[in-house]
Amino acid sequence: MATGRPHRPATRSRGIPEATVARLPLYLRALTALSERSVPTVSSEELAGAAGVNSAKLRKDFSYLGSYGTRGVGYDVEYLVYQISRELGLTQDWPVVIVGIGNLGAALANYGGFASRGFRVAALIDADPAMTGRPVAGIAVQHIDELETIIEENGVSIGVIATPAGAAQQVCDRLVEAGVTSILNFAPTVLSVPEGVDVRKVDLSIELQILAFHEQRKAGEASP
Repeated sequence: MATGRPHRPATRSRGIPEATVARLPLYLRALTALSERSVPTVSSEELAGAAGVNSAKLRKDFSYLGSYGTRGVGYDVEYLVYQISRELGLTQDWPVVIVGIGNLGAALANYGGFASRGFRVAALIDADPAMTGRPVAGIAVQHIDELETIIEENGVSIGVIATPAGAAQQVCDRLVEAGVTSILNFAPTVLSVPEGVDVRKVDLSIELQILAFHEQRKAGEASP
């Protein structure tokens, strides 16, 4: 079985801008929905609307992939699904470990969308001895003492941190030392990582605070 370690997506080496890379999953989600409805082709305007971007930006993004569509026909949905999946590295199996199996970690483990998008939850890890061996989403939780062995045996290059803030940096350091080069961080703290390690941060409280700001501004505009 292929693992994530030997291969890296070629987006940076091919000069695709990071902003375009960030939009590729949006296009893929919209295209996958079209594919599930057996829609064979889609115009740039229709796809842009489904992805929430303007059509000029979409056409520019796709030009980096070498895909230009056909005038009067549009884009082939199945081909674009394959093309974007390949560019994002989703045509291979990416084993992922989730560290911190509290409420959030357990919810992530139970998320059914990983497998269909090229990711396999290889292990669930927690520091609480009482959690060891407990099944979550059909996977037995393993103790954090086994972290390095788990990563090596499964060829893991992507780690998800869902621990409390105080434990996140130490967990991050151990993941990196063990060979993990990409981290998705749900802990409410900023992680320090060496060059060559990518971190994506998901902070639900910050997103809610931004929404609260906009709600407050709308309320102010609505008041006389």
